[in-house]
Amino acid sequence: MQLTAAASFLTVLQEESVSIHTYAHSFLQVILLHLEHRDTGVSNAWLETLLSVIEVLPKETLRHEILNPLVSKAQLSQTVQSRLVSCKILGKLTNKFDAHTIKREILPLVKSLCQDVEYEVRSCMCRQLENIAQGIGTELTKSVVLPELIELSRDEGSSVRLAAFETLVNLLDIFDTDDRSQTILPLVKSFCEKSFKADESILISLSFHLGKLCHGLYGIFTPDQHLRFLEFYKKLCTLGLQQENGHNENQIPTQILEQEKKYISVRKNCAYNFPAMIVFVDPKNFHMELYSTFFCLCHDPEVPVRYTIAICFYEVSKLLNSGVYLIHKELITLLQDESLEVLDALIDHLPEILELMSTGGESSVQENKLLSLPDLIPALTAAEQRAAASLKWRTHEKLLQKYACLPHVISSDQIYYRFLQRMFTIMMTNNVLPVQKAASRTLCIFLRYNRKQEQRHEVIQKLIEQLGQGKSYWNRLRFLDTCECIIEIFSKSFFCKYFFLPVIELTHDPVANVRMKLCCLLPKVKSTLKIPADKHLLQQLEMCVRKLLCQEKDKDVLAIVKRTVLELDRMEMSMDAFQKKFYEKDLLDQEKEREELLLLEMEQLEKEKQQNDGRPMSDKTFEKKRRDTKTPAALPKSLPVAVAGPSSGTSSTSKEIKKSKLIRSQSFNNQAFHAKYGNLDKCTSKSSAAAYTPSVSAKTSVISLTDNSFRTRNANSVPASFSPNTPLPSTSRGTGNSADAKSSGKDAQPRKATLKSRKSNP
Repeated sequence: MQLTAAASFLTVLQEESVSIHTYAHSFLQVILLHLEHRDTGVSNAWLETLLSVIEVLPKETLRHEILNPLVSKAQLSQTVQSRLVSCKILGKLTNKFDAHTIKREILPLVKSLCQDVEYEVRSCMCRQLENIAQGIGTELTKSVVLPELIELSRDEGSSVRLAAFETLVNLLDIFDTDDRSQTILPLVKSFCEKSFKADESILISLSFHLGKLCHGLYGIFTPDQHLRFLEFYKKLCTLGLQQENGHNENQIPTQILEQEKKYISVRKNCAYNFPAMIVFVDPKNFHMELYSTFFCLCHDPEVPVRYTIAICFYEVSKLLNSGVYLIHKELITLLQDESLEVLDALIDHLPEILELMSTGGESSVQENKLLSLPDLIPALTAAEQRAAASLKWRTHEKLLQKYACLPHVISSDQIYYRFLQRMFTIMMTNNVLPVQKAASRTLCIFLRYNRKQEQRHEVIQKLIEQLGQGKSYWNRLRFLDTCECIIEIFSKSFFCKYFFLPVIELTHDPVANVRMKLCCLLPKVKSTLKIPADKHLLQQLEMCVRKLLCQEKDKDVLAIVKRTVLELDRMEMSMDAFQKKFYEKDLLDQEKEREELLLLEMEQLEKEKQQNDGRPMSDKTFEKKRRDTKTPAALPKSLPVAVAGPSSGTSSTSKEIKKSKLIRSQSFNNQAFHAKYGNLDKCTSKSSAAAYTPSVSAKTSVISLTDNSFRTRNANSVPASFSPNTPLPSTSRGTGNSADAKSSGKDAQPRKATLKSRKSNP
């Protein structure tokens, strides 16, 4: 009842149910009355309410109702609990009065409580000195608070000394250089020297505040003192590791087990402070001074220590800058860690870490450093497999989401052969829906930045055959999820060419859940169409919707169909020409389409370059040159949005023009992903400023996937599920009539027949 009453009084205050005057008159006395309740939990609850009330009460009320009675409550004749409450109230009152009132009425009480006979009271008052110092200003802090802290730092009670040390560390910014060097530094040195002989709890606090301490005292250390503090930190990082004797925990006394837990806490705090210590020694001296310590922390036998250093890994990478290659092996170690907690902590900033690893430093020598790390890809794949084998699906989902950064880090071929197939496997076999969706989105990003037309062809066909036309309705549902990602990531023309027909074909699916999900997707499908170029596709979409309205028997699906029809009717169609209301979306779509065309152009020009040079260029070499190329601020106005296919019959350009195109294409490939794939997650954000380029017909904007110029890989590398020579169901913009559209959808007819037979045969 008491706890509920205290919470209710606080709620009345926070919600301003009554005026402050009424609250002080009706509630304040009740709160003050229960501060000394015999139950500590009840007393603390009322104290928390009072501390919140002090923030809003006027000064006169505070003086008469709280400060004046506090003089008697803080006397030695009162109970310990009463004096403890007085300490906390004094710390809160300091910010409510002017310096003169504090000096005359509050500071005498503070000094009295700092000299209290009970160590609990001295410790409690010591922890309030930080608030008091902020209220009285620098001069009074130096003349009143600092002497008290110095005396309390030599107190016989370890908890008092600990409170004094932590308060000194938190007040370092207030003191000037002379106070730090002449008063605080000797105290800190003495504290560090005695810490190993004293209680381990002091050692835990010291290790936690060591980074802040070194930062606050930086600049006043002599070289010898600097070295001593560094050696002290190194000693703390390995504390307890030298005492391992191989005994079973059941054979070790309880006291030793408790001591080991405290040592683990000390090493964990050292890992937390490691970035601060890099600043302390200067990143240039990392290899000589701190690398061995970093190695020990990454290989520590205790999970909490490795978990903490994994959290700090990104900060360490940023501080090292061009020297980030020094910690490549530690990255591999943490990726391969047996604890998924460590992996989960590391992957929070995995894209940023890998980008620093691949581009860290300004020198060209750095470019070889990621390539000289052959264990990176095996470590990434092994980490994913460990996450997949565990029950921690959220870690698995997060890891798959972070893998979307890989096109910016490793080559397209490495992604295709080591990661793409794994994404397919997860989509088709994993039982956790968020994991499947994460794999689907990452696969779409891999496809978006794949540099080889033949490989893109295979992935698209595999998506359609194994998911869109799969036997399991679950796979067909995942196909619709994938199509939703494709609409978001790719251009409208890309979706219409390869996925429009397979999607609307699912209107005949025998499973109601698939049809239901498709109906929810139809507005997004319609948004990819442009009039008049896609008029024939719009007609097919409308025909499928009419069939659903007329033939659908499932009442739930029919309800969604009716709702979808209303939404489709309200939608305004996008035109080939830019419109004001769709300007931003059209501009973004044009950028996507231009990027896709440049990928095609890049591959074609690279093939021609290899033929002209007479020697093939390895993918790694190309990636190196791609990263070396500086990214322009914006795409040039004269950049073409179309490239003719090999069979288009256009006259060949000069070698100089092709060379400039290749350089421009390489620059684009770096630019397209440089923002850490942020544009993929924020496709509704404003597009970067780019010059308007008129759209062109499909004959010049799309290279046929089935063109003879793209040779298939040998039979050993082709997946058994399909042959690369099988044509894809595709639609082209600007074909003009529905007859062409029907002919382009012939590949889908066997599937239709199968679905119809299923439906007629329940």
